[in-house]
Amino acid sequence: MANRIPRSSSCFFIFLLLPLLLQFCSGKSDLQLNYYSESCPRAEEIIKEQVINLYHKHGNTAISWLRNIFHDCMVKSCDASLLLDNAPGMESEKNSARSFGMRNFKYINTIKQALESECPGTVSCADIVALSARDGVVLLGGPEIEMKTGRKDSKVSHAADVDSLIPNHNDSMSSVLSRFQSVGIDAEGTVALLGGHSVGRIHCINFVDRLYPNADPTLNPAHVEYLKRRCPSPKPDPKAVEYSRDDLATPMVLDNLYHKSILDGKGLLIVDQELASDPLTSPFVQKMAADNDYFHDQFSRALLILSENNPLLNDEGEIRKDCRFANNN
Repeated sequence: MANRIPRSSSCFFIFLLLPLLLQFCSGKSDLQLNYYSESCPRAEEIIKEQVINLYHKHGNTAISWLRNIFHDCMVKSCDASLLLDNAPGMESEKNSARSFGMRNFKYINTIKQALESECPGTVSCADIVALSARDGVVLLGGPEIEMKTGRKDSKVSHAADVDSLIPNHNDSMSSVLSRFQSVGIDAEGTVALLGGHSVGRIHCINFVDRLYPNADPTLNPAHVEYLKRRCPSPKPDPKAVEYSRDDLATPMVLDNLYHKSILDGKGLLIVDQELASDPLTSPFVQKMAADNDYFHDQFSRALLILSENNPLLNDEGEIRKDCRFANNN
């Protein structure tokens, strides 16, 4: 006679499986391509149209979208927590020192309003952050990236965690690599993502300590003289338009001139120059400096990993009506 499992043991076994069965039956799913194909078929097209329109009116918006995805997804989750304004009992992540110089947040709501007109309460602000970055990268001459959607929006800000989770430009390379590794991005991907410094500009306040009172010896001496003309004071006004660029030749193109520049001792930030000299990252810097296609391939890979960091799914979050506020506000 075959052995039988006692009825009590069988029931107990089913009881242990029940939570897993309920999760499976609940329909909880991961991010997916074309998530809005049925609920809002033109969602991605609308976002792209708005991103292109805003770029032609305000070219720097494309750079803002790229910075947004980094600052949002590095802090706990790709959940649009970055976009939340101050509310009673909650401080905005935008108030953090790490958010210095960030702008164009108001245009995220321009994109949101266009989506709300087409499909009210359907497309999350978190997906707007991801897809606007994707489309902004293309406008900056970068690669086309297939990005999944289906994120939900956080109801709370993570302001208290920003400083510990977003790398500082003065951090050691081991610390920077560790923070990127915490979201699944390896050293090769870190070198590629920091190539985002190829576009935009950097305020003097972030690198003036490398110029005064004595110039950092790792800086190219000729470049020091140029930077001192851009930043004539050792105490720049943070509200003044005093800045330089890591990529002087193509500052609005996402290309490998950034990697060439830091190999030539022209990286503005300490992290830029450490990237070129650290034995873990230097080989990748040299390879990307020599091959723009390789840089784009690695940038695409790393940005995809970043964009899928711990997303809120289904009832874990909400679809905000206004990207600046949780719905209960």
